[in-house]
Amino acid sequence: MGVTGPDRGGVAAWIMTWWAIRWAGGKAVHITPGRPRSLQELDGLVVGGGADVDPGLYGQDPLSLIREIDATETGWRQRILGFVLYPLLWLLRRVLYTKLHGGDADRDRLEQALIREALDRGLPILGICRGMQLLNVVCGGTLHQNLEGFYREHPQVRSILPRKVVTLTEGSRIAALTGTNPLPVNALHNQAVAELGQDLVVAAREASGVVQAIESRNAPLILGVQWHPEYLPQKARHRRLFQGLVDSSRDLSVRARSQ
Repeated sequence: MGVTGPDRGGVAAWIMTWWAIRWAGGKAVHITPGRPRSLQELDGLVVGGGADVDPGLYGQDPLSLIREIDATETGWRQRILGFVLYPLLWLLRRVLYTKLHGGDADRDRLEQALIREALDRGLPILGICRGMQLLNVVCGGTLHQNLEGFYREHPQVRSILPRKVVTLTEGSRIAALTGTNPLPVNALHNQAVAELGQDLVVAAREASGVVQAIESRNAPLILGVQWHPEYLPQKARHRRLFQGLVDSSRDLSVRARSQ
């Protein structure tokens, strides 16, 4: 099972994803721009979270920091603090988390190629946060770069803890894996799915209307979730996403050997 990530940072996500796949009975192989790998010898793909997807990939211009502050902070005091505080926070995040500002072009190219290869070969895919967004873009969809407008009535939650609740689409494949009851999830994202890509459908939303999961109804299992299930290993419903992926990969391998 291939698991993508950045060259710098992403260690915690890789370790937790490796553990989740191992727990489900699979074997994870780390893939980064500096250590690329074909899927020829692998039977599934996890596209991990990280830096925002380059807006140029879906035909939009990047939102500048000034425009984001203008859109987010409406009061003059908040705007003044924003122009001072947000650049400092951005610098702190870059130093501590080694996340590339403005995206990761090398990773974008690698993961686009891997997603296309997985789709062409009919391999199971799980996109996590950024991975879900890139899956949608590769399939021809678009993203919301800024979610501020969605949270006027419903507070925006940003936490590694499962403090947000999403509603699963009845009859969806993800609901079949996790159960149909509303699902508590974490939230670490800045962007979200706007227009759906080809052959993709909404599998979950939050109360604000933001898409929280997408999937293909075609075989094999192709899922994208906006949250980070790898950070919730103690939650059986989230572990079932990895179990479903590993089971789908195993079934594919068995069918291939029998032919």
